[in-house]
Amino acid sequence: MGPRRWAALLAMIAAGSATTLKLDTASAQDDEAVSLPGITVTGTRLVPGPGRGRARSGTPSSGTSTAAEPAPANEEGTSSGVVAGTIVTGASTTVITRADLERSPGQTVQDVLAREPGIQVNSLFGSVNGAQTTVDMRGFGATGTSNTLVLINGRRLNDIDLAGVDFSTIPLNSIERIEITRGNSGAVLYGDGAVGGVINIVTKTGVNQPPSGRLQGSLGSFGYQEGNVALSGSNGSFATAINGNAISSEGYRANNHLQQKNAVGDFRWADGRGTSAYFNLSGDEQHLGLPGGRRVTPTSSELATDPRGAATPFDNAHKQGFSATLGVTRVLVPGTELIVDGGVRQKNQQAAFFCNGCSDFDRGFKATLTTFSLTPRLSSQHDLGGLSGKLLAGIDVYDTTYGSDRSVHLSDPPNHRYDLTQRTLAGYFQETIALRPTTDLAFGARLQENRTTARDRFDPTAPGSFLPPQGLPLNKSEMQHALHVGLEHRFNEVFSAFGRAARSFRLPTVDERVGVGFVTNFDLKTQTSHDIEGGLRVRYGSISLQSSIYDMRLNNELFFSPATFTNLNLEPTRRYGSETIATWQVSETLRLKGGLAYTRSVFREGPFAGNDVPLVSRWTGSAAVSWDIYKRYLVFDGVARFFSSKRMDNDAANLQLTIPGHTLVDLRISGEYEKFFWSLAVQNVFNVRYFDYAVSSIDFISGLPNVGTYSAYPLPGRTVLAKAGVTW
Repeated sequence: MGPRRWAALLAMIAAGSATTLKLDTASAQDDEAVSLPGITVTGTRLVPGPGRGRARSGTPSSGTSTAAEPAPANEEGTSSGVVAGTIVTGASTTVITRADLERSPGQTVQDVLAREPGIQVNSLFGSVNGAQTTVDMRGFGATGTSNTLVLINGRRLNDIDLAGVDFSTIPLNSIERIEITRGNSGAVLYGDGAVGGVINIVTKTGVNQPPSGRLQGSLGSFGYQEGNVALSGSNGSFATAINGNAISSEGYRANNHLQQKNAVGDFRWADGRGTSAYFNLSGDEQHLGLPGGRRVTPTSSELATDPRGAATPFDNAHKQGFSATLGVTRVLVPGTELIVDGGVRQKNQQAAFFCNGCSDFDRGFKATLTTFSLTPRLSSQHDLGGLSGKLLAGIDVYDTTYGSDRSVHLSDPPNHRYDLTQRTLAGYFQETIALRPTTDLAFGARLQENRTTARDRFDPTAPGSFLPPQGLPLNKSEMQHALHVGLEHRFNEVFSAFGRAARSFRLPTVDERVGVGFVTNFDLKTQTSHDIEGGLRVRYGSISLQSSIYDMRLNNELFFSPATFTNLNLEPTRRYGSETIATWQVSETLRLKGGLAYTRSVFREGPFAGNDVPLVSRWTGSAAVSWDIYKRYLVFDGVARFFSSKRMDNDAANLQLTIPGHTLVDLRISGEYEKFFWSLAVQNVFNVRYFDYAVSSIDFISGLPNVGTYSAYPLPGRTVLAKAGVTW
């Protein structure tokens, strides 16, 4: 179950009958090398511009890079046919390099992503290591996690619940780069959920690398402690990379403690004659305290008097995850290779919820979600009528099962057992053709069959009260499709233009079908979207810029209604806006970067027509500086980012007070000497008191917000994090 749904339930319990009913709970290579994050184009792509092995002139860097070309097979972190990129012709793109991750003043992947135009984050749990912090691309608010598709090495991480991908479970030191493709063009290659965009996390490998290791320790505010270890290298035909970390923190809030362990192993083999294989294994375990919100009314404010307190001092959540992926690549003929891979992923969740001050209310939650996948595909470079091209075609098979026990009291047997299955079978292709040496055209399509079954097993003899009725069974099958066409043209060495049009879709999650536990609505329609985008890339000397505008129209958008206590399909909605990112390499040792996004997310029709969708800031932006003060021995990085005000969750009527906008500044100073490295980072330097998530109180009778009454989830003021380690 998604964290916002649980957060809203806790707010409802604490606030009484007039409260909310929503339940969406630096590195250098040698002594003389500068350690600024590189701005060369190095990302991989599934559908590259054909016939080119280097960055195109006129294709600029966006922070680190944009519109990337395929990386060589012997480059660290890549392996032909196994690690797949997501950069799509005609789309707005960014590649965040390893140097960007290491030098970021932010502590987490989400901190780095929040600097990128068009990406917004929301945190409910004190922002401890980014645990359960959600990422939203292009303005979907509470459902951002289900409309942003996250991949690891080109494979889907999104589950069919609302919880979203927890980036904190991926060791930061295991990441080689992050590829971002904005908009819904990724739906052709990866299927449902790629509505706002695709984030592809490419992990490190030991391919063609000498044996090496890295050991790091961290200490920070609120009792934060972390240990990291990384080992990698190759020997003959074999290569290995292993990364792991363990984290402990008391947290900013009361009942905000975190205990977490993560590990990733990557094992590869190649015979040197066109055949290679890989095996990836990962596991994570997390225990997190859930402090709930701080209640604010017109006459009182826990947010002001006790921001670090807990509305729910005993609530907690546990999660265990496991995944394994096996893949084989075979070069059939020069330029054509077959990739066959498959995997299994499982997530187990348990949670305990208590009513603070109540004598007879607690709640138990257990769920297991398992996904099996098989994703064979063919990649081929070819000539069509004298035009060079590249084709990617494949089949995706996903089989997911979900089971959840719900009980009124923790010690009781479940009164409801929800069992859902979702099976998808899809075929797709995407072709990229060089119409001219300066012009690329990409087009593709996906046809996907979705089969869903759902059962609610109700036990009326189980003890407890407030039992919801048994949900009606569901057996549903449907066909959906995704489309993409994109065009890029390079006018000269300075200017290039790009544009695209695409269609995508999103299936309802199990949490949306099951609902809040009071009402079950298994039979929801599939959400569809159409969007168009156009933009310009500029590279002039050491200055690079990318800017685009987009317009997205959605039908049957999935949304929670506090008036009916159910998830439903909305009347048509719309997203539109612009995103700009620029980089100036002032000198070999100094780089400036800035980004600005305008995001409108509105209801097009229905009772809220013209209103803003909650939890979406219209304006977001960032400014960053990276300065090598003295080679790699002393370097400085600073980031300032701002976000404008936004509507609270549950306030589709746009009547409630807004979540205030803020500007935050993070600084980091670091250095390396021979095998040793260190860093000291200060986040929120000016100790701003802020929150980026709040849920509005709702009147039971009218279904409208109680203006001035809400639950806010405060985030830390100034925090400090020190790191030190050694490499060998």
